[in-house]
Amino acid sequence: MAEDEITTSATSESDLASFAAMIDEAEVPMPVDADLARRRRRRRRVGWIAALVVVLLFAAAGGYAAYTLNAPIALPAAATRTPPPTAGAPVALALPSEGASSIDVQGAADFLGANGLTAASGSADPQPMASISKLVTALVVLDAHPLAGPDDAGPTLTFSKADHDLYDAFYVEGATIEEMPTGSTMSLHDALELMLVASASNYAQAVAVWAFGSESAFLHAADDWMARNGLTQTTLDEPTGIDARNTSTPADLLTLGKLALANPAVAAIVAKPQLDVPGFSGSNTNTLLGTDGVRGIKTGTLDHSNLLYSSLLDVGIGAPLQVTGVILGGADHASVDADVQALLSSIRGGFHRVPLATKGQSFGSYTTAWGAEGSLVLADDASLLTWSDTPITATVVTTPLKTGSAGEEVGTVTWTDGPHTVSAALVLDRDIALPDAWWRLTHPFELGG
Repeated sequence: MAEDEITTSATSESDLASFAAMIDEAEVPMPVDADLARRRRRRRRVGWIAALVVVLLFAAAGGYAAYTLNAPIALPAAATRTPPPTAGAPVALALPSEGASSIDVQGAADFLGANGLTAASGSADPQPMASISKLVTALVVLDAHPLAGPDDAGPTLTFSKADHDLYDAFYVEGATIEEMPTGSTMSLHDALELMLVASASNYAQAVAVWAFGSESAFLHAADDWMARNGLTQTTLDEPTGIDARNTSTPADLLTLGKLALANPAVAAIVAKPQLDVPGFSGSNTNTLLGTDGVRGIKTGTLDHSNLLYSSLLDVGIGAPLQVTGVILGGADHASVDADVQALLSSIRGGFHRVPLATKGQSFGSYTTAWGAEGSLVLADDASLLTWSDTPITATVVTTPLKTGSAGEEVGTVTWTDGPHTVSAALVLDRDIALPDAWWRLTHPFELGG
């Protein structure tokens, strides 16, 4: 075999040995001096081996460079931090400082819980109801003579001379009264309107006697009705409330208020701002009607002022809250009204939007092995509607960094307040440049991601 036809692609020691053997077997003319010929063959073999080593080194270097310059790079995981969110301010219910009060708030179960919100101030003992007694009278009468609905006129009442005389009797007592001529007629619905809207005591007395035949029969029926409806701390000695022995507790009156609004006829009547009875005019004694969602229920006045009220209170969460409340023993109706408004306002103020984080706020960072850096920043402002000081938690979830481009979404922050959550995207605040060729060539073991 000619020398210029000898080639190799060997890459191992055994291949080198085979190559050397091929050289020894080549037909080379032997010089006269055998020792000189052996030395030439040895030099030739060493030269070929050296050339092959050089070729192999260059090939290895080329493969190394190709690998390090083109291998994928593992971008780092984020080092996150979660700033603890600040809960809202605790609600401070503006309960009246004078008299006794109680309130029950239903609705918004995901904020207030399934049992709603209750609060009370002052004495829990029975106190004079005053004209709130008329509400008991109306419900006892309707239990015996129900109306079919809010527009049902019901049976017709004809007023006697004895009924007419009630006008003078209650006038002497200083009670609220309305005209009741002998022989005049009126529907039960209109009579109830005069006793609940105008708070006419002579109509409360006349209706109670009409319904049961006598005051004593009415009181017996009232005791039975109150026992059936759980008003165990309520006492009724007469139908109007002019007697201070008509007493009840704030807790019982909350129950009474809910019973009243559950009756469609009564609920419609107590919500009337003006009398709607032919031949009569006048305003509802409850001057809070229409303010802060107030829709009734009944005032009462003796030595002090009372108010049993209900409100559909809009707090900005969709459906309004259903508020039932009572104040007993207020100085006057103006101060009672002011106390109710302050309390309803404080309930509304207990729902607040808590700022959680601002656009651009950092929630972590990326730092690469080659020194490039970038931050995870919030894409938008975030806030959460919550009740009082309900605790808020925050969770950061990141996604694998793919390109390292500014604006790339790299995760989310989720804030939780009970059943309520709000999330905002995290984005990269800048480009993360890839490493240069020198770093790749000198850091082979950090490649291959």
